[in-house]
Order: sequence, then structure tokens, then C-alpha cells
Amino acid sequence: MDAVAGALADPIRRKILDILRTGPHSAGGIAGQFTVSRPAISRHLRVLRESGLVRDEPVGRQRLYALDVSRFAGLEEWIGRFTRPSGWEHRLDALGTEVHRTRRERERERERERGRDRERAAGAAGSGTTRGDTAVQHSKEEPA
Repeated sequence: MDAVAGALADPIRRKILDILRTGPHSAGGIAGQFTVSRPAISRHLRVLRESGLVRDEPVGRQRLYALDVSRFAGLEEWIGRFTRPSGWEHRLDALGTEVHRTRRERERERERERGRDRERAAGAAGSGTTRGDTAVQHSKEEPA
């Protein structure tokens, strides 16, 4: 893990890793994307190769360099101890989820009650006992 962390400490080596994410490249192809000398890029490639982050393969007269992501596993696991939520964060997340679920259930229940109220109002309107009809009936019964 220390070799991987050390290799990642340099910004040029991180940029080389970004380049290799797209696939294998020759040393010359990698060096062409930097303003530093080719020997300097070769030294960076050697550090990356020795850390296990990069592997090289001879193809004809040149060497192709490729990324080996398996070496990130140990470092990723170690960093994960600092970035994963703690026990309290998990509990607070669960509480937030429960509060959200309860609010949603209450809102659904309110909607159901509103629907029942509308049904009752529609049923009452259909039976002819609306307030306007009642008022008319009472006014006919009262002497003028």
C-alpha cells in the first residue's frame, strides 16, 4: 500500500494514470502529452511499474504501458475507513428515512380522508338535501 500511495503522490504520475485509463499507450505516446523530458516520463513510468499500478508489455520494438487497477484495492480499503459513515451516521440516516416514510403515510391518509369527504358531499348532493334546497323548502313552509 505504501508503494501505491507513494506513486500517487506525484501529479505527473496521477496524470499518467489518467491517460492509461483509456487503454494501453507507448512511453512516447505518454511523453508526448507532457512538457517534461522523455527520460523524466520513463522514470515516472518505472515508479508506477514498481508500485504495481502499471504493467508493461513488449509489442514489437516498443513497450505498451497499461493500468492495473487491482493494486488500488488495499489503498481503497484503508481510505474507506475514513470516508464510510460511522455508526451514528447510519442511525441518523435510518431515522431520516423513517421520518420521511411517516410523513408520506400521513399525507396519503389525508388524501384518502379528503376523497371520502368529497364522496360524502357528492352523495349528499345527489339526494337533494343540499343547503340551497333546504332553505327553499323552509321558506315555502313559513307564512309570508
